[in-house]
Amino acid sequence: MLGLSAFLESGRGDKLSSPVKQFIQNLLKANMEGPYGSEWPAEEKVKRREMVAPEARYVFVRIASLGEFLTTSEREKTAASCVEERGPIVGFVHFRFVIEEELPVLYVYELQLEPRVQGKGLGKFLMQLIELIACKNHMGAVVLTVQKANSAAMNFYLYKMRYVTSTISPSRVDPLIGIEKSYEILCKTFSNEAKAILEEPLELVHSV
Repeated sequence: MLGLSAFLESGRGDKLSSPVKQFIQNLLKANMEGPYGSEWPAEEKVKRREMVAPEARYVFVRIASLGEFLTTSEREKTAASCVEERGPIVGFVHFRFVIEEELPVLYVYELQLEPRVQGKGLGKFLMQLIELIACKNHMGAVVLTVQKANSAAMNFYLYKMRYVTSTISPSRVDPLIGIEKSYEILCKTFSNEAKAILEEPLELVHSV
């Protein structure tokens, strides 16, 4: 990861400290208020409930060294964002093990990074780790939801991480309804069964 010396730690929704909860809330607001637009106030309440649920699993990213790409004031701001001996948290993944279409899948609820550590390969590294966790736990796929307005995230998942629009996404369930929805559901499958259910090859759709 370019310019970063990072280490990871795990967490659970019902075991989060108050400073960590505050960090998550602040980062979610900073990153997601724009893409959600007028939907954000209601969505923020939902996310606050989701983040502290017992089934919520976390991978937190702590930074030991931010390299040369930060100014002195930026280093001080980062250090103050979540001050702990182990170094400041600069991002996290919130995921859960759930059932979709009768398949066990790993569902990524959030992948959030502070702007100053974006574009360094950290997001790709975390998603590769999540896919490894999914495979090790015999999940059929990794599934996630992305706001259509968040073009950077859509491009990241579709083109860099090679995810596809799932059959359970509104735009594929019913294109007319899908147009009205503000999000897509993407997936990456790890078994033929999961592929058949969650991806459903497009040529089969067109041939009907």
